[in-house]
Amino acid sequence: MSDARVLRGPLLSFNDDPGEDDTPAAGSVLHIEDGALWLENGRIRAVGAYAEIAAQLPAGIAHVDYSDKLMMPGFIDSHVHYVQLDIMASYGRQLLDWLNEYTFPEECRFAERAHADNVAEAFLDETLRVGTTTAQVFCTSHPGSVDSFFTAARRRGLRMLAGKVLMDRHAPQALTDTALGGVDDSERLIADWHGKDRLSYSLTPRFAPTSSRAQLDAVGGVLRNAPDVYLQAHISENRGEVDWVAELFPEARDYLDVYERHGLVGPRSTFAHGIHLSMDERRRLAAAGANVAFCPTSNLYLGSGLFDRHACREAGLAVSLASDVGAGTDLSGFATLKAAYQVGQLLAQPLTAWQGFYRLTLGNARALHLDEHIGRFREGAEADLVALDPRATPLLSRRTARTETLAERLFALMILGDDRAVHATWANGRCVHRRGA
Repeated sequence: MSDARVLRGPLLSFNDDPGEDDTPAAGSVLHIEDGALWLENGRIRAVGAYAEIAAQLPAGIAHVDYSDKLMMPGFIDSHVHYVQLDIMASYGRQLLDWLNEYTFPEECRFAERAHADNVAEAFLDETLRVGTTTAQVFCTSHPGSVDSFFTAARRRGLRMLAGKVLMDRHAPQALTDTALGGVDDSERLIADWHGKDRLSYSLTPRFAPTSSRAQLDAVGGVLRNAPDVYLQAHISENRGEVDWVAELFPEARDYLDVYERHGLVGPRSTFAHGIHLSMDERRRLAAAGANVAFCPTSNLYLGSGLFDRHACREAGLAVSLASDVGAGTDLSGFATLKAAYQVGQLLAQPLTAWQGFYRLTLGNARALHLDEHIGRFREGAEADLVALDPRATPLLSRRTARTETLAERLFALMILGDDRAVHATWANGRCVHRRGA
């Protein structure tokens, strides 16, 4: 019985997309004021009203009281650079200058395994502190940076996706690989890590300008031979980047076509940013089952532009939420939601709390094809969750005391919440962070 326990308190989870209206779609939300999660062997054995679950519980099972908290599934970050943790809050540049002045010099440091180990540990400490239990992660072009990350994640029992950056041109020599060498490294890493415990591998060409046609072709070949492997890259983040891609690939009709020609666009593909996509590109991404990672804090910080969520919805394109870091300003999902709301306001498409928390949990899980494992409270799901404190700060406490509906409380939490609102984070059925511990 040492691995079994019951968490009791209010709980909120999504069964489906709640839509964009102020009132969520019928049946899309599970909210139980006096709820219970029965955890056993890293999974949710039962979920429901405490009065119903209590009758099934064995004698002596440990209880955790979250009666004044709000339990939600663990937050998911669909696109983040763990190796850029230490260049957060560097004085602003736009994308291409940012890469050359900050990103590439920082990533050169990861040739040293000890440095990669140190940053991986710090990054995971921080993600768990802000309630993120799963992320899709860019490492560097050094295979050891991937080994460091997966080693730390596996020891903590986390569900994570990551990959070695592939780039064989237009980057410092210390960071470039070769078309075949980069793929050889990736195949070794896939064999070592993909499918081990809760880990998955993402093939990671940084973006079209830093990979030759030969490298993109080779990556496409690996993807065809291993269809359960993921792919992550960047697309249409910055207008200067889009123009550069047009110069480098004159045969392609648009940015997306570069990836399509090499077989990189599929249901397990995540393309970060996508601010300057055409409607035709959105529709093609949707038809392929790919998703675009919306990185609002980064998009604002680098002045890249405003992401049009409603255009993506019209095209049927899945949108996930991401911190991006280091150009992003915070690893916290709350910061991502706040910025997404502000971007939406500028485009007359405000983000409701229903839609925001859906995307941060089940929506992101669906976009990453992980919803059979994580993203909502259901029997048999992996036990990743956060216990949120709606009175974590004096201001948040004052505001939530004035709310009358769940929608109001959630919106106040979305806008005023930060890392202090994460009282505890659980992963794989274990408490891996508790505020103040």
